[in-house]
Amino acid sequence: MPIPRLPALGRRSLILGGAAALAAPAVARAADSSAPGGSTIRLVARPGRAALAGPPHPETAVWGYDGRVPGPEIRVRQGDRLRVVLENRLPQETTIHWHGLRVPNAMDGVPHLTQPPIAPGGIFAYEFEATDAGTYWYHPHVRSLEQVGRGLYGPLVVEEREPPPTIDRDVTWVLDDWRLLEDAQIAGGFGNAMEAGMTGRIGNTVTVNGRVPEGGFAVRSGERLRLRLVNAANARIFGLVFEGHEPVVVALDGQPVAPHAPEDGRVVVGPGMRVDLVLDMTGQPGARARVLDTYYARLEYKLLEIAYGAEPLRDRPPTAPIATLPANPVPEPDLARAERHAVVLGGGMMNHLEGALVDGRWLDAREMMRRDLTWTVNGTAAAPGGHVHDPLVVLRRNASYLLAIRNETAWPHPMHLHGHSFRVVARNGVPTRHREWQDTVLIPRRESAEIAFVADNPGDWMFHCHVLEHQAAGMMGLVRVA
Repeated sequence: MPIPRLPALGRRSLILGGAAALAAPAVARAADSSAPGGSTIRLVARPGRAALAGPPHPETAVWGYDGRVPGPEIRVRQGDRLRVVLENRLPQETTIHWHGLRVPNAMDGVPHLTQPPIAPGGIFAYEFEATDAGTYWYHPHVRSLEQVGRGLYGPLVVEEREPPPTIDRDVTWVLDDWRLLEDAQIAGGFGNAMEAGMTGRIGNTVTVNGRVPEGGFAVRSGERLRLRLVNAANARIFGLVFEGHEPVVVALDGQPVAPHAPEDGRVVVGPGMRVDLVLDMTGQPGARARVLDTYYARLEYKLLEIAYGAEPLRDRPPTAPIATLPANPVPEPDLARAERHAVVLGGGMMNHLEGALVDGRWLDAREMMRRDLTWTVNGTAAAPGGHVHDPLVVLRRNASYLLAIRNETAWPHPMHLHGHSFRVVARNGVPTRHREWQDTVLIPRRESAEIAFVADNPGDWMFHCHVLEHQAAGMMGLVRVA
């Protein structure tokens, strides 16, 4: 899959030469997010400046929660009640969507569907219980391709009631890419029609926790880390290889999974997805090891280096086996009785599309292109700037369902369902080994996936591609649970 050549940021450009050695700075913690039993957190969505590229480049003008990129890491304990008051100081309307959290419908942050958009100068309070432990994130659902693309997002961690044993350190890496000009400012052109019909907006500079850091990610020999990966990029898929190390996947999209090595040793994280790893630091003091991103053929680069300090924590990492995390209270679908629905993803470049339904009217391909619409779900394209109000399917509350999703396009799609977690039970007709719970399933080009869940959360829920340009260009539908 080609990535177009973009305006380069000198030696930082991943397109023209690969990343410099990076370190992963810590994510700023929300100041009042850890009070027992929950708390009120105040966030301000506003313009700010961030040292994305680092010296000698100037700071980059961004949009961020509290003006920072990423926004504050919110950490609560499972079962806590979380209250977040958002003030909008952006020049656009905005909301917060709590990606992956099974929140009440009124708290889901979808404008004109679950809440009115928050006007510039406006305030909105979100309040819900953190039911599921795991790694999540928050971001706007208004003009997401630009607002997320300018840095408006943050991680949200719901800690288990009992911390997992043998873990020495819990670390979050928020991965993102940016399209930066030579002066380190964000390039315009959000929603470019050609990109929207192909990969989406792929950047030329990759950051970890909001910067291209220097020096290396500091570790100690003998450590056992829990590493939480969050992909906040508009469109880039990451495929991470930890040279000389053996990462073990323990959670996907916040939900526990039987500990296992990633397929082919590569940790794949699509846009919107999260992966929790356990990493044993088996190197010697003073050693260095590369973390590579090898997802795109012939465009591999070094994301960062793991840098061992001079003093080990212990002679070797813990020998106790890596424990399976406790299950979250997600209802188990009854596959024998599950009602089956077909979902077909269509459109995009290199795919013939005669037309689609838009707002209940048939539009031919020429009219769709005029409206910057490229993608469809079951032959329907969501109108740009709005949201679909006629559901793809109406589901009975507390019944089990299986969605058979077929990607008939030439591009991969990370499909995200709001308000629910689902089991990925099959890929290309073959049962999955781990039957993993997810909320965002990456479906490669011309492939299929079957997902199963209990429709236990009432309301109208968005179902869309998390390549944000694909969503804006039509690949978005609505699932109604009544």
